[in-house]
Amino acid sequence: MYKILIVEDDNTIAERLASHLKKWNYKTICVRDFKNVMEEFKKTDPQLVILDIGLPFYNGFYWCQEIRKVSKVPVLFLSSASDNMSIIMAVNMGGDDFIAKPFDLNVLTAKVQALLRRTYEFAGATNLLEHKGAILDKENGILTYQGEKIELTKNEWRILQVLMEHKGKAVSRDTLMMRLWESDSFIDDNTLTVNVTRLRRKLEEIGLSDYIQTKKGVGYLLT
Repeated sequence: MYKILIVEDDNTIAERLASHLKKWNYKTICVRDFKNVMEEFKKTDPQLVILDIGLPFYNGFYWCQEIRKVSKVPVLFLSSASDNMSIIMAVNMGGDDFIAKPFDLNVLTAKVQALLRRTYEFAGATNLLEHKGAILDKENGILTYQGEKIELTKNEWRILQVLMEHKGKAVSRDTLMMRLWESDSFIDDNTLTVNVTRLRRKLEEIGLSDYIQTKKGVGYLLT
């Protein structure tokens, strides 16, 4: 389940957004303390931010720049101003998309879905892979799930990467070993078993029990 952080000071709009997105199976968090948006961002570790431009204390452009210092998470700007300058500023400050108020909730949902799909679901086009809310960073081998982060060994993250790239399909043990050999990790059948067991244990620690299934006579798959 993707987490969406809503940074909107109009409580009616924020609650309306949150309620609508929950119907699409997104987890939503509404910021209440507009002096400390970054603290909420770091605590919730969202996969997308919906960010109003006109906020108390500091505007949305400021907070987007602060987010960009630590994350590449997609940012969708909201604004009652739809002039070209506002849109240009939003993009220049690190925003990924823009929608003007008043907006149609279905249009906003389509933009949210497109941003999440482009960011997390196109394997090879991004350094991030996602399955059932768990996000693997292929650059550093860190897996994030519901705010929890675990650091995987090189072999563990290679195994998980291959399984995520083929989610829903069984991957043979031979295929996994060949992919590990490509990265100069020369392992045998027994070593693969040990690595998969260790990976499963780490996944269970953050609430991902039965994430990797064994398909007898074939290999492994993510369900």
